[in-house]
Amino acid sequence: MDVLADVGGRPGLDCNGFCSYCYFRGVKAVEPFGCQYCMSFKKGCDYCSRAIIEGYPGFKPMQMVAFEVAQKTFGSRPDKVTISGGGDLSCYPDLLPLARMVGQSEVPIHLGYTSGKGFSRGDEAEPLIKAGVREVSFTVFSTRPELRHRYMADKHPEASLSNLRRFCESGDVYAAAVLIPGVNDKEELEKTCNDLEEMGTKGLILMRFANTTEQGLILGNAPLIPGVIPHTAEEFKQIVTDISKRYKFRVTGTPLWDPKTGAPFALASHKEEIRKLPAVKKSATIITSSIAQPLLSLIFDDLGGTVNVLPVAKDVGCLMTVKDLVDIDLSKVKETVLVPGRMLAHDKDIHRSLTKDGKDRLVRRGPDRLTVDGEMSISMSEQEVLDLELEAFKELIEEINALGV
Repeated sequence: MDVLADVGGRPGLDCNGFCSYCYFRGVKAVEPFGCQYCMSFKKGCDYCSRAIIEGYPGFKPMQMVAFEVAQKTFGSRPDKVTISGGGDLSCYPDLLPLARMVGQSEVPIHLGYTSGKGFSRGDEAEPLIKAGVREVSFTVFSTRPELRHRYMADKHPEASLSNLRRFCESGDVYAAAVLIPGVNDKEELEKTCNDLEEMGTKGLILMRFANTTEQGLILGNAPLIPGVIPHTAEEFKQIVTDISKRYKFRVTGTPLWDPKTGAPFALASHKEEIRKLPAVKKSATIITSSIAQPLLSLIFDDLGGTVNVLPVAKDVGCLMTVKDLVDIDLSKVKETVLVPGRMLAHDKDIHRSLTKDGKDRLVRRGPDRLTVDGEMSISMSEQEVLDLELEAFKELIEEINALGV
């Protein structure tokens, strides 16, 4: 049993200032998008009004977090406790006493997200390790202090990097870096990777910088850095591949890809696994993201070709909104159509957009997740990814066979 200790916190406000590339920097007040959790008669719920912008009121008091953990673990000993939240854990004032409390029975602790910006001395890792911290997700961006200072607003970059090194020495560290072209890629990325390998990092998650609505900035805050053109999906995939070949630690990317497992949509390159899926007996249309579309098409072509897959101009399916449906060619949309389960739009708005040509269609959401991105797959084996995808696609095919024409 893995237990989450959610400390709350707000991006930018509870992490010593926004990083220049932060998805939440400059967020405008936006109307609720609608989502799968909304009531049929009302657009807007807690999830699509507050949770997607991580609208916490601030860090939770330690007593509240401790009570929530105690409720989840009553009468049992968890296998692991993950401390996480909306802010930077290194900025949580009670991180050390909380770690001592949840780890007191020798339960291993995972720090779900930190950039180290709340550390100022350089020796803060040691007592956390003694309290039970065994795994850390650490946003490094660059191991060059001046770049961390400029782009991450890190007031004590040397202290942050010192703590990163100590975490690497004692347990599993999964570093992360958002790649900004001309800033921390190429030679700078090579320096960071050399340093991380020398420190003993377990893995590195490379994240493509998003600067447009199509790349995922749906909260009215694009562009984050005017004038910067992010890597294309193919350019980014090649960077991930090259780094993976050159270094011993595990390397994955998001929104794509994982050279070791083939995620996302590893099934696309495993025809023998596709044959394990149920037969597709009916016809339907799937509308998905621009990155997922070619991979999903490969899979469904192998399953008989009765399902066509159409892309929208959005890189990530769960960040699709009703605006992304405006340019869909409805002449290519069949009588049954499925959209991503976590698409951020109200069901009535989706149906209205996909029937505006006067043709009534059965519109449904697919499974919440068909695959995994690099943030998840970095700790998974190839077979674990394939097994997850097989289960998800079985669910999707069952939905198509039940609702299709």
